[in-house]
Amino acid sequence: MSELPTLVHDLALILGVAGITTLVFKRLRQPLILGYVVAGYIVGPHMPYTFTVADTANIHIWADIGVMFLLFSLGLDFSFKKIIKTGVAPIITTCTIVFCMMVLGMVMGHAFGWSRMDCVFLGGMLAMSSTTIIYKAFGDMGLRQQQFAKPVMSVLILEDILAIVMMVMLSAIAVGKNPDGGQMIGSIARIAFFLVLWFVVGIFVVPIFLRSVRRLINDETLLVVSVGLCCLMAVLSTTAGFSSAFGAFVMGSILAETVEADRIERLVAPVKDLFGAVFFVSVGMLVDPKIIVEYAVPIIVLVMTIIVGQTLFGTFAFVLGGQTLRSAMRCGFSMAQIGEFSFIIASLGLSLGVIGHFLYPVVVAVSVITTFLTPYMIRAAVPCYNWTVRVMPDSWIAMLNNLTLSRPAKTGNSKWKVLLLDMARNTFVYSILSMATVVLMLRAFLPFVRSILPHWWANAVCGLLTVVAMAPFLRAIIMKKNHSEEFKSLWSESRVNRLPLLFTVLVRMVIATAFIFYVCNYLTRFANAFMLSIAVGAVMLIVVSRSMKRRSIRLERMFEQNLRSRDIEAQVLGTKKPLYEGRLLDRDIHIGDFVIPEGSSWAGRRLRDLRIGSRFGVMVSSILRGRWRINIPGGDSVFFPGDRVQAIGSDNQLAVFQAAVDSEVMADDPDIESREMKLRRVMFGHGSCFVGKTLGESGIREQFGCMVVGLEEGRENLTTIHPSYRFREGDILWIVGEEKNIDKIEAFSGD
Repeated sequence: MSELPTLVHDLALILGVAGITTLVFKRLRQPLILGYVVAGYIVGPHMPYTFTVADTANIHIWADIGVMFLLFSLGLDFSFKKIIKTGVAPIITTCTIVFCMMVLGMVMGHAFGWSRMDCVFLGGMLAMSSTTIIYKAFGDMGLRQQQFAKPVMSVLILEDILAIVMMVMLSAIAVGKNPDGGQMIGSIARIAFFLVLWFVVGIFVVPIFLRSVRRLINDETLLVVSVGLCCLMAVLSTTAGFSSAFGAFVMGSILAETVEADRIERLVAPVKDLFGAVFFVSVGMLVDPKIIVEYAVPIIVLVMTIIVGQTLFGTFAFVLGGQTLRSAMRCGFSMAQIGEFSFIIASLGLSLGVIGHFLYPVVVAVSVITTFLTPYMIRAAVPCYNWTVRVMPDSWIAMLNNLTLSRPAKTGNSKWKVLLLDMARNTFVYSILSMATVVLMLRAFLPFVRSILPHWWANAVCGLLTVVAMAPFLRAIIMKKNHSEEFKSLWSESRVNRLPLLFTVLVRMVIATAFIFYVCNYLTRFANAFMLSIAVGAVMLIVVSRSMKRRSIRLERMFEQNLRSRDIEAQVLGTKKPLYEGRLLDRDIHIGDFVIPEGSSWAGRRLRDLRIGSRFGVMVSSILRGRWRINIPGGDSVFFPGDRVQAIGSDNQLAVFQAAVDSEVMADDPDIESREMKLRRVMFGHGSCFVGKTLGESGIREQFGCMVVGLEEGRENLTTIHPSYRFREGDILWIVGEEKNIDKIEAFSGD
């Protein structure tokens, strides 16, 4: 317990200073992340005029936990299905930006004469724009509902995902101290293997577990369970050679597909905010003014590199993704900063001991400067576009507006393409599951069986159970997509297609046979021909087995149901956006989501009285109230606090509507302390103006704003006053109301 006083002292210091600085930055309308960084500098070792954290080791441990929860929350916001549905446009844009900025960062680091690992990590830091800062800037500037903001947020999410992959790859590269191609390919293969394995197994297990205990879970237990799952996956990730943050992200992405995802996100938010604050404070503690002064020129050059690089490469990348030049410039200018993931990558480099200590404060300084410039860059996009249109030939503008790599290619072999891609994807996923089953059985189960059975009996039991366990996966490798519409259509279209189709089946049979052959070869000393015969026979038995077919189909349907559980809930509750939204995106209008705040002056008022259409030019298409959806609300429909409103309009119309929703709220009561309700005993004496009047005639409720609880009869009894009862002299009433109003009643109660 000797460490507890130091721990509590440090926690009180950093949270107290962080609280003050964040209030100041909130007042200045600046991102809170900068407030945390400033707080870290104030309590850090490089600030001689203030109190300093006593034990930095504990702070860094908490900071690591903060990174883990930040990425866990990121995973809760992430959905593989959403990324797939967005198409290739955000992927093209993200890969272009990240690649160009990484190369540019490494070139700049090399120009400064820094080491190779410094250049590699610098490239990773400069490639990551800040999701938090951009989201905050869009909200402060009223741009969150504008159409160009949606592709920006999609790209930012993909950048965060690439940052996770980059962290794992940088860790592997740093260990080898030599970023060669073979090592990078191996790192990518390991990431893909464990990511698919954990995600598929997690989608099987976690939703079923949560569904089975749903009746027992309240907010408290759900918070504990979700945090426990996050930490469990972090431990598994560390055991597999990855970072705990990578595991936390994977578990977050698994929970994002469950019905409880929104609830978990709400419950985890305070935990994330607390430990995230500690992380950003720890970032500020590493800021050294001497290094910033010494590296002032590189800092200024890197700031200009980010601004120029993101505006040029970002605009070009969004144009390749299918955006018009105007929209692409607004998107590219919005991303000209670095933020939280740059800090995380820098922390990774320091913890691995592969980057110089100067690089961290340099990156923090660059982040602070670019963050302050973010609103100005966003505002500068449209004027820069207008200038570009004036000086650039019209033919160039037309070419850029039509330049895109995201349009689907029209080929006559689309059926072959769809079929082969589906087969490859299924074979890849089920092969990973089969490999994981083999490794688990041979590494964990086989030693256990050998401890209780003779050697050959143990090998036979383990081999048989291994084949049975992976049989559904092997059958799916061979048979899945053999009865699809594409397969049957290609088979019937031409005899020429039949031989290639049979070849695809043969290849998948060879893959399935190889798994069984490997198990036999590992556990027996039979001749290769005999083991091959066993493997082929087992595969044929798996294919023709009806029970194995039912088992494979049941597992697949269970996985699909778990994967779609959140979508199913959204459809049942009517919270999914209408399908016609995609058609609107091709025009100048789109759908925006708005929430009526608690203190809104619109609450309780009809749409007709609010004149939303004439005031803002938007059309309210739906009102979502709890589990109730009101489509095409009429003029008599009423808004209530907490309603989610879906409105259709242009960027400018929706921005004005959002500003009105946020601003038209009832002001806080400045005299809230004096509005306390009191219960007081009042006696009507001689000359009271209330004597001889009924309760309604007295005006106690209407004129004085008070309520009569009852008439006192004896010391213990209170009776309810009948409306026809007339007050008498000497009546003792118990009255509830504000103190000043009760004082007025007493003033008229007589002597």
